Amino acid sequence: MKLTVKLIGPLIYEGGFSEKALTLPGPMTAGELSAYVKIDKKRPTIITRNGKAVAAGDQLKDGDRVVISHIYSGG
Repeated sequence: MKLTVKLIGPLIYEGGFSEKALTLPGPMTAGELSAYVKIDKKRPTIITRNGKAVAAGDQLKDGDRVVISHIYSGG
């Protein structure tokens, strides 16, 4: 399964990249992808798939664009 993953902010340093096309070894959930790209599971994150927020248990699909960001706030 192929998809594009983009990391935001300090997650770039954890994962070691900003944006990358990945070929996954098999089906994966959004939460499993976070672990796969080496994001500490204790770190709170927001995961979007194709521009819409998803839960950690949501299954990813071939061709998805996934963005993983740290939790932030502002006004």
